[in-house]
Amino acid sequence: MADTAALRQPEALASARRTLQTEAAGLATLIAALEGPLGTDVVRAAEAIADATATPKGRLVVTGIGKSGHIGRKIASTMASTGTPSLFVHPSEASHGDLGMVTPDDIVLALSWSGESSELAAILNHTRRFRVTLIAATSVRQSTLGRSADIVLELPQTPEACPHGLAPTTSTLLQLAIGDALAIALLEGRGFTAQDFRLFHPGGKLGANLRLVREVMHQGERLPLVPRGTPIVEAIRVVSAKGFGCVGVVDDAGLLVGIITDGDIRRRIGDGFLSLVVDEVMTSRPKTTRPEALLASAIEMLNSLNITALIVTEAGRPVGIVHMHDLLRAGVA
Repeated sequence: MADTAALRQPEALASARRTLQTEAAGLATLIAALEGPLGTDVVRAAEAIADATATPKGRLVVTGIGKSGHIGRKIASTMASTGTPSLFVHPSEASHGDLGMVTPDDIVLALSWSGESSELAAILNHTRRFRVTLIAATSVRQSTLGRSADIVLELPQTPEACPHGLAPTTSTLLQLAIGDALAIALLEGRGFTAQDFRLFHPGGKLGANLRLVREVMHQGERLPLVPRGTPIVEAIRVVSAKGFGCVGVVDDAGLLVGIITDGDIRRRIGDGFLSLVVDEVMTSRPKTTRPEALLASAIEMLNSLNITALIVTEAGRPVGIVHMHDLLRAGVA
């Protein structure tokens, strides 16, 4: 076994660079292949999956063994989380009863780089017996898997990043990439929105990011608002009482026309400041957000503008306010 001290030398960085360059070249080859027959087959596969999973009982069943199986699990998970009903069936378990999970309403995506994985035999035979559409993702069209399939996604044979050409590296990356390509094509084809995505990701920071501003904003009497012409002294009282570090200014029609922050007050305070009215201090056309905006977009605005609160408007009228602290409590930041 090699001396592990070698891993701490500059050669390790050079090795990492070669690996990524090799895999990037493989992805470039895959993209180029989409201009040929592979592109046609990807469209056919996406349409077949969409048709099968549009029925109440139809699902995409993904299968594969070894490293292809690990990639298959990820593809099934991505599909399921983006609106395509999907599950992974281990080919060895399929031979021991799990074939019952594959029904005539389903469609199967089988992954095997060589196309000769013997473990896939039972599930391939099952799809042929019950006329279940079979999509093959393989690098050899004329392999056992390729010849059995209704649709073949023939992936280009490119060098593995492994210097011995043995460890699946570039090949598994291409399998993963074609799975992602199918998943996103299906997502976009059905008009799957961020709110649809939220239904399958309610937990964690991702789920928090997909919540809406209206779910956390303060409303009604909590809104820090004053009308045009209000003395700045009164506006300062509202800033202090409401606790958001700002006050919005509205016109006679109730439209938001400006904002004053505690920073504005600190910068302007001096001789004669307390005799001013809000119109002379406010920033016109302030940045706002909408009730239906994602919390992720709200936190992005707060960070990019270096502010701590956003007034929420509908048709130009303030209906709420959201503070950085609200986003922290929601788990976004």
